Amino acid sequence: MRVYVPLTLPALSQAHGAGELGPAPFEAYAVTAGLRAWWGSENPEDEEELEYAALGLAAASSLRSLARDAEAVRRRVVVVAEVPDALVHGEERDVAGGRSVQDEDVASVQDEEAASVGRVRLTAAVPMSRIAAVHLDAEEAVEAVTAAIDALPAAAGGDQRAQAVVDGAEEHELLWFATQEIPALIA
Repeated sequence: MRVYVPLTLPALSQAHGAGELGPAPFEAYAVTAGLRAWWGSENPEDEEELEYAALGLAAASSLRSLARDAEAVRRRVVVVAEVPDALVHGEERDVAGGRSVQDEDVASVQDEEAASVGRVRLTAAVPMSRIAAVHLDAEEAVEAVTAAIDALPAAAGGDQRAQAVVDGAEEHELLWFATQEIPALIA
């Protein structure tokens, strides 16, 4: 199963050094039955769009992780991995990085259902050899991502202007990188 793991650059560096993503359990996103229902499609031809939606949900989770790490470079990171189905447990609303999700973690997304749809829990560390690609914000996105992080609390409170700032970060497409490029990304 293909999963999308939300990270930060320091977390990617740590995973690279350890040779694995983890420790387990940890959060990821995937094309699940819930994501298909939320998207409104059971059509197998929509698989690419559903994968893109899972990537977007993981990017939003990476943004929330950046809000909790003031030292991290303000670039969203999503690692794509191919893992055995047995390591993936269904859509979870109660696991984020091995801890309980706090209200402020999901409040940054206006629709709480959208914050949890597609979220899965990986029950074992994932070797770096299972990584298919890394998606990362371009340097040009740092300003928008920083503004989005600053706007998260107000957006969680229902401020529409703040939500527009958060949404502005989503307008920046994540760039695709091959796994052999990870050392340069974390340098």
